[in-house]
Amino acid sequence: MSVFWRWWAAGTTSAWGSAIGGVALPLTALAVLDATPFEIGLIAAARYAAWIVIGLPAGVIVQRLPLRGAQIGADLARAIAVGTVPLAWWADRLTVTHLVITALVISFANVIFDVANSTFLPEIVDRDQLQSRNSLTSGTHSVTELGGPALGGVIVQALGAVPTLLFDAVSYLVSALLLRTLPARRAARPDRWPPLGAMIREGFTYVVRHPVMGPGMWAATAVNFVCGAQLALFPLYLVRDLHAAPSLVGVLLAAEGVGSLVGAALTTRFTDLVGSARAMIIAGLVSVAGALTIPWGTGIFASAFFALGSFTFAAGVVVLSVTTRTYRQLASPPELLSRVMATVRFVSWGAIPLGGLIAGALAGPLGTRGTLLILGVVTVCAPLAWLLSPVRGLRDLTDLPQPQPDRELDTSLR
Repeated sequence: MSVFWRWWAAGTTSAWGSAIGGVALPLTALAVLDATPFEIGLIAAARYAAWIVIGLPAGVIVQRLPLRGAQIGADLARAIAVGTVPLAWWADRLTVTHLVITALVISFANVIFDVANSTFLPEIVDRDQLQSRNSLTSGTHSVTELGGPALGGVIVQALGAVPTLLFDAVSYLVSALLLRTLPARRAARPDRWPPLGAMIREGFTYVVRHPVMGPGMWAATAVNFVCGAQLALFPLYLVRDLHAAPSLVGVLLAAEGVGSLVGAALTTRFTDLVGSARAMIIAGLVSVAGALTIPWGTGIFASAFFALGSFTFAAGVVVLSVTTRTYRQLASPPELLSRVMATVRFVSWGAIPLGGLIAGALAGPLGTRGTLLILGVVTVCAPLAWLLSPVRGLRDLTDLPQPQPDRELDTSLR
């Protein structure tokens, strides 16, 4: 098996476990601990809170660590954290605080793993294959989002929410074993690293000043804020507003995976047809339409609107994600890539826990349906970020001249 396919198999295995665990963890809080809306929002926020804490330094940390070792360590940390939940439950000591701490550990491990993972891909595939490999990766992720929640719902209904988390823990162990077979980083390393702060500023400044990466980061921030809020609200909306059974919750949540799969499959053709710059604006508008559709209807129609809206929202988001991620991997100077990826994810993924906390706070007085409608309006910020940028009026993102890193900062790794 080639290096890429081993890398892909490791990520796919852990993604399946995460998709199942993503259903089991909030259902554990709801069914076992009778958590409040704010507590659900807190758990959802904790799963992404690390991006606020170590999101920026993560790029430097990954640059200084062996890529393979960083990913394996993150997998083992996640396996241990998730594995403690069933142990605490069996000992009758499980609390909401325990679930929040578990989500925090997963969050910190995810930061290191994701930055290392996205930095590793350009080292094992050719530049002309990056778009297709990123599309494949996103498509695979979509399949796990499609099948994982549905499978998770079925397992939860058969075994209970807490035992289902064991599938998540085992998936991280399998991923670690597969990653152990990958080669170590081949990049040259300096005798002495520059100061941490200087390296962080270099990556952050490059992204913020970039005419494409900057707007892309702000668009992703708006979308991820909405995603974080949805992550907190969807279980509440489906279980307490629509009175859906656990198996139906999994099926409805899987609609997002279908939309992501369709979006990933069509991304390359779509961007080739209309141009990557135009595709960003169109995909942003499609996401807005999907987000506004989610909370409409009553009875069976509410479930249908939820599925349709989730499908549409996810399809638009994945086009944005695949296209901008590929652009960053191709356009970033190699010595800045891990810091560019970390900067974008620090800002954009940092909005996910914020969205979860705000949604949890608003859902009490406004209700989940009203809060979801507000989120649809917030999604408008994504296409606006592109329309107000130099990308407006271009066909492709590459039509803009590629800026170079600040010369004074760029000497730091020479």
